[in-house]
Amino acid sequence: MATQRHGQIVETPTEARQAEPGPSVLALLTVSTGLAVLILGIVWFVFFRT
Repeated sequence: MATQRHGQIVETPTEARQAEPGPSVLALLTVSTGLAVLILGIVWFVFFRT
């Protein structure tokens, strides 16, 4: 909890950030990167395969 010392608000780093990136951020990054690779692979296969 934020406290006041000498007229200034003192917070922990987590309180200052208001959140902590959890596993959902990692999952979103992994899924979006995987989809991008899959889509680029399909585009390459359809258009550039010889």
